[in-house]
Amino acid sequence: FVINNKNQDYIETQATVSKVGLSQEAYTDVDGNYVEATYDVTVKYTVDDKDYEEVLGGMSKYSVGDKIKIYYNPSDPSQITQTKSLVLPIAFMVGGLASLIGGIVSASSALKKHKDMKNQEEEWKSGK
Repeated sequence: FVINNKNQDYIETQATVSKVGLSQEAYTDVDGNYVEATYDVTVKYTVDDKDYEEVLGGMSKYSVGDKIKIYYNPSDPSQITQTKSLVLPIAFMVGGLASLIGGIVSASSALKKHKDMKNQEEEWKSGK
C-alpha cells in the first residue's frame, strides 16, 4: 500500500518500447500449470524536453516500437511504473481485516463455548 500510495502523484505519459529482452523463459510448474515468459522492456520517453530510457521488468511480450502508457515521478522522471492502481493493496487490506475480524469472532465464540463446558462440568461434578 505504501509503495502504491507513494506513486499516486506520478504523471502519465506515453513511452515507446526500444528494446525487449527475455527475463524468464516460459515453463510448466510442478503442478502442471503453464507459466508465461516474462520480459525486460526498455522504454524511451520525454519529460520537459529531456529524453529518458528506463527498463520495466517482468512484463508481457512487447515489440520494439510499441507505445505503452507509463507513469513517472515528477520529482525524478527516471522513476517509472506502469500502474498506479490502489485496487490490489486495498483488496489485501480488506481481506486482512476480514480475516482479523473473523479470527476475533471465532476466538470469542471458542472462549464462550469453553466457559460453558467448564460450567457444565462443574454442575456434573456437584451433582446438579
